[in-house]
Amino acid sequence: MANEVYLTRKGFQKLQQQLESLKTTERQKIAKAIGEARAQGDISENAEYDAAKEAQGHNEARIAELEAKLANVRIIENENIPADKIFIGAIVTLEDVDSDEEMTYMLVSPEEASYEENKISVFSPIGKGLLGHKEGETVAIKVPAGILNYKIKRIKRLS
Repeated sequence: MANEVYLTRKGFQKLQQQLESLKTTERQKIAKAIGEARAQGDISENAEYDAAKEAQGHNEARIAELEAKLANVRIIENENIPADKIFIGAIVTLEDVDSDEEMTYMLVSPEEASYEENKISVFSPIGKGLLGHKEGETVAIKVPAGILNYKIKRIKRLS
């Protein structure tokens, strides 16, 4: 299925929590703001009312987007993915050949990508460059800033 969204179980739960928050907390906040703006009288030239209605539109669009993603989720822990190659869900330890610096990333779907958590999208330049490679290999990855050379030290998967 072309619309499949691959997520870890944790990523799936995070999206479910976001959806629940948007449907409850955010909807209530926006409804209150709309009510307060209406109480000010004429809504035809009421900036607070317009802003609240716009926020409502954005919130409903995000709800629809999350519902569509969650309807097409496949949890990657349940997939039959080779453990000796880098694919989505792999936790990869790399050594920068030029600086000897070591880093660890988890390859995830774009929905789960997070720089702060060292989760990179399989569609990012580094993610694409690592896919399908094995431990011990050295890869040259073209990024906007030039070429990165990495030695793949370890590949592991969540159990």
